[in-house]
Amino acid sequence: MADPFAAPTRHPGARAAMFVDFDNVYTGLQSLDPSAAERFATDPGAWVAAIAAADGGAGGGRRFLIRNCYLNPSVYSKYRLFWTRAGFRVMDCPSLTQQGKSSTDINLVLDAMDVLGGRTDIDEFFIASADADFTSLVQRFRAADRRTTVIVAGAVAAAYREMADTVIQSFELLAMLAGAASAAAPPANVPGPIALVPGGVGMHSAGVLAVLDFVVNAPGPVKGALVAHRALVAEPSLGNDWAGHGKFGAWISQIGERIQYSSRPAPGWVWDAKRFSQQDLPLEAAAVPAVEEQVPRVTDVPALSTAQYRQVFLAMESKLRLTTNRNELAKMVRDACVASGAAVSRSAVNFVIQGLIYVAGALNGEATARELATAWTQNVEAICSVTGMEFNDEELSALRHWAGGGLLDAEPSGT
Repeated sequence: MADPFAAPTRHPGARAAMFVDFDNVYTGLQSLDPSAAERFATDPGAWVAAIAAADGGAGGGRRFLIRNCYLNPSVYSKYRLFWTRAGFRVMDCPSLTQQGKSSTDINLVLDAMDVLGGRTDIDEFFIASADADFTSLVQRFRAADRRTTVIVAGAVAAAYREMADTVIQSFELLAMLAGAASAAAPPANVPGPIALVPGGVGMHSAGVLAVLDFVVNAPGPVKGALVAHRALVAEPSLGNDWAGHGKFGAWISQIGERIQYSSRPAPGWVWDAKRFSQQDLPLEAAAVPAVEEQVPRVTDVPALSTAQYRQVFLAMESKLRLTTNRNELAKMVRDACVASGAAVSRSAVNFVIQGLIYVAGALNGEATARELATAWTQNVEAICSVTGMEFNDEELSALRHWAGGGLLDAEPSGT
C-alpha cells in the first residue's frame, strides 16, 4: 500500500504556464465563428486539456501549474465562473480610458515575468492573444531558454512565427474547440469513388485527399474553418494563396461536384453532395439589429432617431447663440425639438451636452450643427469602444449617419 506521507515524485510531463488575453481571443474568434467563441469562453477546460495531453517535449504531456486569464469584467464578467472552474486565476482588467484601453497587457507581462524569475522552473510558456502585443515577452522567454507557444485567434504575426517554438493558428484553435482531437492525424484512405473536375486541383494533392476523407465521412455539413484546417495540416503550402486560387472557397470549389461549398450561412459550410444538400445547412442566423438599436442596448447613449439627433444639433446651434449655460441650454433645446415635432426628452439632451463637453471641453457659442454632430459622434464611438463594441466599415458608416443626425453624410457646401 502506498505511503500517503511519502514525498511526491516529479510529474514526468513538461511544466507549463498559460496566460490568456480573454478579450482579445474572444473577439478574434467572434469574427471567425461565434459558436466557437462561446465554446472558448464557456468550456476552457476542454481545449486546455487537449493541449495538456499533447507531448510537451518531456514526455507525459504537459502540466499547467499556472493558468491565468485576463478579462474586462464590465463586458465579460458572465464568463468568469467557467474559467475559475477550469482552474484559472481570473484577473479583472477593466477599461481605464474612453479609448477602451485596459490594463491586460501590463498585468499579463508582469505576471509572466514574475513566473519566469520565480522559484518554480517552468518549461513552457503559453500566450493566447489575437495580436502581436507580446512579441517582446516571447523574446524574453526564449532568451531564458524556455519553450514558447503562442495561440492566436486571427492572422499570425510574422514575428511570432520567427520567435515562438510553436504557433497554434486560428484554424487549429477552431478545430480544437470543435473537439477535433484527431485533427493533426494523417488523412486516411478516401472511401469510395470521388469525381474530380477535369483540370481542377490535383487528385493526388495531400490537401485534397484530406478534405475528401473528412467531408465524405462527416455525419453532416462541416464548417469551412475545420475543413480548411484539415487541408492546411496535410498540405501547409496551401496557406500561401490556396494553390493560386487566392481564397479557400475558390480552392475547394475546384475539387469536384461531390464536394460543395457555400459561404452562407456564416461562417461557411462544406458538404458531401451525394448525401446532403443546401437544405441540410443550418438556418441563417437572425438578422443582427441595426446599429441604432445595438448601441442604446449596450450603452447609455439615448435611443433617438436620426431625425431627432438632427433636430437636437440644429436647435443647439441656434440656442448656443443665446446661452452656454448648461441647464438653460438643455431646456431651450428640448422645447425647440418639441415645437418642431421631433420631441426629445431633457435627459437625452443633457446626455448629449455632457458628451459634447467631454470631447470639446466647453460649449462654444459659435459652433455649427455639423461641428456639434461631429463631436457627439466621436463621443459615441469612444463609448462603444469602451464597452467592447466593434464595427465593420459599413456599420461604422451607419453609426456616424445615425449619431450625426445625417449631418455628416456630405461635405458642407462652399468647401
